[in-house]
Amino acid sequence: MTGLQQLAVLATGLVAGILTSTVGVASLLSFPVLLAIGLPPVVANASNTVGLMPAGISGSFGYREELRTHPGVTAVVVVTCGLGAVAGATLLLALPAGVFEAVVPWLILFTCLLVGVQPTISGWLRRRRTSPQQARRTRMSGVTSLFSTLVGVYGGYFGAGSGVMMVAVLGFGLDLELRVVNGLKTASIFAGNLVATLIFVVVADLAWEVIVLLSLGSVVGGYVGARIGRRLPPTLFRVLVVLAGVVAAVTLLT
Repeated sequence: MTGLQQLAVLATGLVAGILTSTVGVASLLSFPVLLAIGLPPVVANASNTVGLMPAGISGSFGYREELRTHPGVTAVVVVTCGLGAVAGATLLLALPAGVFEAVVPWLILFTCLLVGVQPTISGWLRRRRTSPQQARRTRMSGVTSLFSTLVGVYGGYFGAGSGVMMVAVLGFGLDLELRVVNGLKTASIFAGNLVATLIFVVVADLAWEVIVLLSLGSVVGGYVGARIGRRLPPTLFRVLVVLAGVVAAVTLLT
């Protein structure tokens, strides 16, 4: 890489780290940049996952207070996404490149719709509950855990928009503050990237110079993004998530 390309990858890591801890669409920025500097798609995808893993570490640390609020939920989210990422990373290495290209943008758009309508639907469901003990859902149900695992599969395979998907899953499955959901979303991205990284380091073709530069930028960006994300008003956060998801889907469609 030239010096200018190295600087571009480093800056990309910083901004992608911020996106990881806020709206969850880091790969929308970083993956195209890696393609632009000449990496093959599968190498770029795997290197991108490994390079953004530090953003999940620093971002989760930035959300440590939120993650401590419901430790049981945090544990289930981390485990399910980690297990799902094993399957996703395996699919990436085993299937032809671009096999899900036709489906992914529409999946992201559908998820954006869910994020947008979730407060209305959740409010309607709460009004229909008759038992006071059901007023707030603070434990992961089997269905929510299943969808969390599926998000982990997608994250291990590609990942663009996986944060948006996790916000939708947790929004429908639990009654938690959005800042807590944002922290859980960041932890889920970290879990998926960590497991996928362990697999890719052993069996995938990686661009290590790119990984180092992405890591240096993303570890700073992840923490900065967490400080921003903790202070975002719920409505603004939801709007940004939907907008980011729509941009990700449109970008993938073009």
